[in-house]
Amino acid sequence: MAQPAATTGAASGAPRVDTRRGTELFMLVCSAVIVTFALILVELAQEQTISRELFYYGFAFLALYGAAHFGVRRWAPYADPLILPLVSLINGMGLVMLHRLDLAPVVGAPYTPKQIVFTTAGVVLFILVLVFVKDHRTLAQYGYTCGFVGLGLLALPGLLPASISEANGAKLWINLGFVSIQPNEFAKLLLLVFFASFLVSKRELFTTAGKRFLGVDWPRPRDLAPVIAAWLLSIGIVVLEKDLGTSLLFFGIVLVMIYIATERAVWVFLGLSMFALGCVIAFNLFDHVQARVNTWLDPLSEGAANDQLRSGLFGMANGGIGGSGLGSGMPNLTPLSFSDFIIPSLAEELGLTGLMALLMLYLLLMMRGLRSALAVRDSFGKLFAGGLSFTVALQLFVVTGGSTGLIPMTGLTAPFLASGGSSMLANYMLIALLLRVSDAARRPQAPAKPKAKQAPIAEAHTELVERPR
Repeated sequence: MAQPAATTGAASGAPRVDTRRGTELFMLVCSAVIVTFALILVELAQEQTISRELFYYGFAFLALYGAAHFGVRRWAPYADPLILPLVSLINGMGLVMLHRLDLAPVVGAPYTPKQIVFTTAGVVLFILVLVFVKDHRTLAQYGYTCGFVGLGLLALPGLLPASISEANGAKLWINLGFVSIQPNEFAKLLLLVFFASFLVSKRELFTTAGKRFLGVDWPRPRDLAPVIAAWLLSIGIVVLEKDLGTSLLFFGIVLVMIYIATERAVWVFLGLSMFALGCVIAFNLFDHVQARVNTWLDPLSEGAANDQLRSGLFGMANGGIGGSGLGSGMPNLTPLSFSDFIIPSLAEELGLTGLMALLMLYLLLMMRGLRSALAVRDSFGKLFAGGLSFTVALQLFVVTGGSTGLIPMTGLTAPFLASGGSSMLANYMLIALLLRVSDAARRPQAPAKPKAKQAPIAEAHTELVERPR
């Protein structure tokens, strides 16, 4: 659908809308070609033949993201043209690895058809968010409502019976039989809206300095209440849901958004100190936390609890620098290679070089999001876009760190890469909101309207002011 070129683009320094459209579409076509070629390599290595359905996958991939492209250019024409192609390539590489696992004997396969359905639903939801959220600033009006609903979704699985909420030792799900939902994926978006609106309205609370000690202006004790509340909530998540990943993600988002709002590193120091104290308490109180820490400290020791991390580490070692080649490794030997451990699966077949390239795609995605946060003019948009970008960054750090032995393992999944419906839907909503902020940041400013000529005093209306009785 044709869009008019920006008439004020030259004056404001913004690129033309037509240029963005061509750049984004070209990169999406390149992404579809790369994904299709990777699928061909997988089938040649596994089946020594090329099936017709691969080309159907390629055309469906291009058509799906073509629809997303036209949705962006119709409802957010000034948005960053690089964000959607980055997401498509990351998502496509996830589909390649899932198809690779489908060709190997893995419990629960096939994964590719389900992931295609999830991706399609995510793109539809992505477009709907762009259609109905016409201005990101309207979300700030519902900040406290979003916070209340987000906290409810976050706590709901922990309050439900384990028979419909527990999987792999963590209570994260709502299993309705025909569908399973992970509410915390959607809760993080609602809580981001709440944090951004709250910090904008209460910024002075966090910037007011208390006593100066060791050359640092420490906050006043009464101003620590929001951080203490977030700390207690993160501990509560560990207690109720036995989930380290969500707890770390929630508390990390709070700290980063406070830092963005105040630019005071003392808040980060206090928050990390409190989180370290919480980790010590959780380690001494909960057996599942001790098990994960012990696995992290000695991943090569004998025991069923270490099989997952040990298999992933051996798989990455087998891949080496250049990788074993797409379709030529054995990622199916690692438990949960389709979800929690999809990063080691890709690292085995693409090698350290391919893993670094994949992480660079994520890095570019985060950088473009932070660039939008810097460019947008309103304070809520800056905090909101910064929080959205950091959410992707922290998820990737937790997943990659846990699967490579850098930190203890958690239950989070790599955004757009791993198999999962709730994660895919929520992350496409996240990208749509980020593009909405990006559109506002890059949209040329309308010329200011000339002020109306003031009426002479003789023509001005007179108001009668009565003395209050």
